[in-house]
Amino acid sequence: MSNDQPNVVKGTEDVLDKIADRLSTPWPLIWGLAWKQRHFLGGNWFLIHILIFGLIGIAFPYFSSNQFVAANGVTVWDPEIAIDRLIPVIPWMVVPYMALYLYYPVTLFCTPKDDVSRLELIVGVQMLSLATLGCTVIFLVLPVEIDMRDQIPSDVLQGDGLYSTLFSYMHAMDEPWNAWPSIHIAHSYFLTRSISRWMKIRSAESRLVKGFISLVWIEFFLLSISTMTTKQHYVWDLFTGLIVGIIGWKIAIRALEKIRKLPEEKLHPYPENH
Repeated sequence: MSNDQPNVVKGTEDVLDKIADRLSTPWPLIWGLAWKQRHFLGGNWFLIHILIFGLIGIAFPYFSSNQFVAANGVTVWDPEIAIDRLIPVIPWMVVPYMALYLYYPVTLFCTPKDDVSRLELIVGVQMLSLATLGCTVIFLVLPVEIDMRDQIPSDVLQGDGLYSTLFSYMHAMDEPWNAWPSIHIAHSYFLTRSISRWMKIRSAESRLVKGFISLVWIEFFLLSISTMTTKQHYVWDLFTGLIVGIIGWKIAIRALEKIRKLPEEKLHPYPENH
């Protein structure tokens, strides 16, 4: 058994490296125009391309599958355990939960506007797309309804304050399906790691940057807790979402480090447009 373990580890590393190699190259027919226009509007036009890809490759699969499984209304199995019902509702934690949607523009803002970082950004959004598509398959094949919204007090759901408004938006956007793995956890972990990496590259010694990175990690911790205290997810969803995020980052970081080591003459995926 002990002799086989190094082979298993090496085999796993080889698989991750092969995926990272594929990931480090921009997908054909998608990024050519974006790369050609990467300097337009001070580099911001490239970020718009990233947002468009994110809407198509990440947001659309998630929300369309969410509506589909909700309309279908079939639960294959129930991952709920006793602790899921014992965790209290904490209304104010809807704020860090909804703050996930700030991660995406913040990540774009934190990315340096140079060609190495642009390639890394492409790698990141491609990895998020693959992770989302993988989770979407699970949502469709093994659907689970999260039936814990009855624990939320009626005054929270029917009030007119900030928390009530955010709960209303949350429930309007997201049907209580697409349970596991939690996309909220997978995405926020991946983006927290991405933001931390790019901010360190920009200014590793800055106290302001260090404080900002700490703030982002605190938000990730609160967001993780909030998935359960807002009754949007089970404990199982949190841990499986974290696994997806960690695996996605382990693959992506290999591709990112490979890009950082590329010589100038091999840096540009579309040299005819450079």
